[in-house]
Amino acid sequence: MGKSYERIDGRLREFIEAQPMFFTATAPLSPTGTVNLSPKGLTGSFAVIDEVTVAYLDFAGSNAETVAHLRENGRITLMWCAFQGPPNIVRVHGRGEPVFRDDPRWNELMAYFPDIDAGLHGLRAIIVVHAELIRDTCGYAVPLMTYEEDRDLHSRRFAREDDASLSAYFEKKDHVAVSIDGLAGLPLPLPPTPQADK
Repeated sequence: MGKSYERIDGRLREFIEAQPMFFTATAPLSPTGTVNLSPKGLTGSFAVIDEVTVAYLDFAGSNAETVAHLRENGRITLMWCAFQGPPNIVRVHGRGEPVFRDDPRWNELMAYFPDIDAGLHGLRAIIVVHAELIRDTCGYAVPLMTYEEDRDLHSRRFAREDDASLSAYFEKKDHVAVSIDGLAGLPLPLPPTPQADK
């Protein structure tokens, strides 16, 4: 029913890259801490960097639990489900890190997302995940659903923000700079958006 893989390549990579959404799961080290599960979407916001490394763009939102958990312990699981076509579920268990705007790797990583206008979405970090265990399972119980299109609500909301106003927005939120469990979240104020390499 399930199979483990050493690399993200071939049909496995094709499956992952074809899915319009995926899920991320993280948790703090505390046994009483809050487990976080988040849906991720937006065409072009996920990339396979190499056979054991993936990355996705972390956009503006009302909390930063994933960032906080990764800063504390690095544990993360990503999951893709086939809502169309043959049933399949793929999970990548690994170690992740948030790469912030002032990181020297920022522009190099952004090159993996050529179809995203980061200015429209309040991009605050790039999450890089190094796979330690890659598995698929049957997905027989996952329902068939039809993908129509990406919503435009996120870009319509955050396209009007600049670096200063976006930082001000985050500073008003209870769980962006500090997680639900009191862990360090997104460093504020945000550094300026780096200029793309020419």
